[in-house]
Amino acid sequence: MYVDSITEQNSSLKIKNRGRVTSHTFISELKKQGVLTLSIDVSEQQLSESAPLPVAPPSPLTTSSFEDEIPRASKLHHQGKDIQRQMLQAISNGLPVDLALPKAFTRELVSSIGRNPDALLCMTKIREKDNYLLEHCVNVAILLANFASHLHMSEQEVQELTLSGFLHDLGKIKVPGDILHKAGGLNDQEMIMMRDHVYFGIRILQDMALPDHLIKIVAEHHERLDGYGYPDGARGDEIGRYGRMIAIVDSYDAITADRCYKAAIASQKALKILHAQAPQKYDKHLIELFVKSIGVYPVGSLVKLSSEKIAMVIKKHDSHPLKPLVKVFYSVRSKHYLPPVEVDLHNSQYRIEKAVLAREFTLDFNRYFNEYIAL
Repeated sequence: MYVDSITEQNSSLKIKNRGRVTSHTFISELKKQGVLTLSIDVSEQQLSESAPLPVAPPSPLTTSSFEDEIPRASKLHHQGKDIQRQMLQAISNGLPVDLALPKAFTRELVSSIGRNPDALLCMTKIREKDNYLLEHCVNVAILLANFASHLHMSEQEVQELTLSGFLHDLGKIKVPGDILHKAGGLNDQEMIMMRDHVYFGIRILQDMALPDHLIKIVAEHHERLDGYGYPDGARGDEIGRYGRMIAIVDSYDAITADRCYKAAIASQKALKILHAQAPQKYDKHLIELFVKSIGVYPVGSLVKLSSEKIAMVIKKHDSHPLKPLVKVFYSVRSKHYLPPVEVDLHNSQYRIEKAVLAREFTLDFNRYFNEYIAL
């Protein structure tokens, strides 16, 4: 049904946005909060109940080219951030969150990964200022979907891991903004409050009626094998395989993003950091499998070639991990953009000198991506 407004209640609850309610759990939560009657928009209801949820239309599980999939992946990535924003606003306003929408959205993520994983993996490299939390949750879902698919897990396992990744940081909306966005280091008291986001998240997901085994995955995303993680200080075998996977993916995406207190690190360097902390903190075998799933030079990352040109990785070669397919677009020597040209480094005289970041060459990579890649 399509809810227009609250017409009778025993509380002061307010609905700021009209929208479709799709589950009995959501309705039960409204009743618990004192809502007695709702105003339903029949015209919108008739439309919405015959229309799909506002995510990309489902596509057959067939393979597609990078060029065909990237526009759909770009739309999905933006929709994922919008859904994150809606959920965080609802939680902040004390409203229940309907689990149906993130479930439908993550099914679409998994479908896109099945058609061509490189498209969504590429989207994880597109960052917008001040959008870290929204992008991070979408990216963790994408990386987990790809990781689980690479490990040939069952469809249900892939779906559940992807959903867990998408929901894993909802608790951060309960952390005071001055702590969440603090530019400097946190003091001991602030660190305790920051770490409480896991507990907050667990309670939020319980209210959303997320199954317990998925809440366990979320609860373990900051646990470490040496017992120095949080919130419970779990160690070794106390941490499940899925918990170990989300810990790796969560850390990788965080390291490769600009944060209010630190600059982003190139993907290849981030993978080296994680590998150096295994097996003490991370599962070494899973780290190695994760690297294989995204490549030594992940799709969407930038590299400097021996030709003194900058290129974006668009496809990895499993048999030649150091020689991916790239798209050259910038000359370091002459300091100007070039017409994009694909180069297969496996069949080229040029090689990768190092992984780089756009800021090192003051490149407006997002603009280039939107104009020449996500067409």
